[in-house]
Amino acid sequence: MNRFKLIYEIALQLLKARWKQTLVAAIGVTFSITMFITLLGFMNGLNTLLDGLILNRTPHIKLYNEIKPSAIQPIEKDSTLNNTHHFIESIKPFAGKPEIRNASAIMNYLKKDVRVNGVAPKISAQVFYNVGAVDLTGAINGIDVEAESKLFFFQDYVVKGNYVDLKNIPNSIILGKGAADKMLAKIGDVIQVTTAKGDRVQLKVVGYFQSGLADIDKVQSYTSISTAQKILGKPNSYITDIQIKLKVIEQAPKVAKEYARLFEIDAEDIQTANAQFETGSSVRTTISYAVGITLLIVAGFGIYNILNMMIYEKMDSIAILKATGFSGKDVKYIFVSIALSIGFFGGLAGLGFGFLASAGIDQIPFNTSALPTVETYPVDYNPKYYVIGIIFSLITTYFAGLFPAKKASKIDPVIIIRGK
Repeated sequence: MNRFKLIYEIALQLLKARWKQTLVAAIGVTFSITMFITLLGFMNGLNTLLDGLILNRTPHIKLYNEIKPSAIQPIEKDSTLNNTHHFIESIKPFAGKPEIRNASAIMNYLKKDVRVNGVAPKISAQVFYNVGAVDLTGAINGIDVEAESKLFFFQDYVVKGNYVDLKNIPNSIILGKGAADKMLAKIGDVIQVTTAKGDRVQLKVVGYFQSGLADIDKVQSYTSISTAQKILGKPNSYITDIQIKLKVIEQAPKVAKEYARLFEIDAEDIQTANAQFETGSSVRTTISYAVGITLLIVAGFGIYNILNMMIYEKMDSIAILKATGFSGKDVKYIFVSIALSIGFFGGLAGLGFGFLASAGIDQIPFNTSALPTVETYPVDYNPKYYVIGIIFSLITTYFAGLFPAKKASKIDPVIIIRGK
């Protein structure tokens, strides 16, 4: 115990003797960790915001009936032509129905699945918004308001009006902000929509919806499930989509294939539907880590140079230490302790300044019409960034001090003293 205490005291004295250089090295580590924490916090906060625009509104698994060509063409049913090759062109889609058969039974089964966090039915319908003599292309989504709010944060995207009115007021609609601006429709106005079959329905505007994606907000609107069924002239059992949120999102591809096989229906998982967003997030995160680690390595070279200069200037002291009984391992411990001290205290300061910088960015106003719910720049304060930062700080400074320390441990005191 006394040996290690003595080694620590010697390392401390050497640090004090070269305090200006020590301070410069510590500032280098502090700056690196500060930028590392700030970059990761800001970049991942931005990733969360951008991905949330899509991922928060996208089910982990969607069950639906896709419009596609019939798997078996009539000519293939002719047994007399089994041994011939068929050239079939201009195949038309199969005249199937978009509605899901036994939707209620499927949803009851899904709600009992322990892997499922929630289920929300949906009706998708293409319509035209009638504005005088002009017809605007649109899409109406009939939703279960409570399930949509619970699973997909629907209420957060309703920028004006009350989302509950969609359930409480018959024949009501929440318009996309872009569509409302095109139609000059105000809350309380009655608009007219035409279905694909030519039926016209009047709906009362009770709110505006803004997802942050302008192209979607120009065409998309929401009604309740019952209103959508009434618009399309369908029975209460009519459902076109079943949206599923899982407890573990990574299970989505596997579970989607299982449901598609079990219910004999088309299933799309979130990874397949939004692969480009995950790729963008991973690239931005990788860049942040790369920049932060590069800064730490640069700081490590600064520590390496300072310790090298210290060794050359303290040759006499090192020779005396070894002549008085200190081993090469003890000398190595001294210089490694110096490097780790710089890394530890510089890293702690960097964590503090990184948090303050992140908090400062978090207070900068960020106002854009595309993201009405966002008021300041997004920042992620995940504790793992701080843990990674201090670990990298210690690892970098350890290796920066290890090589000069090995050099110091091999100094022959006889040659140094004889030279003097």
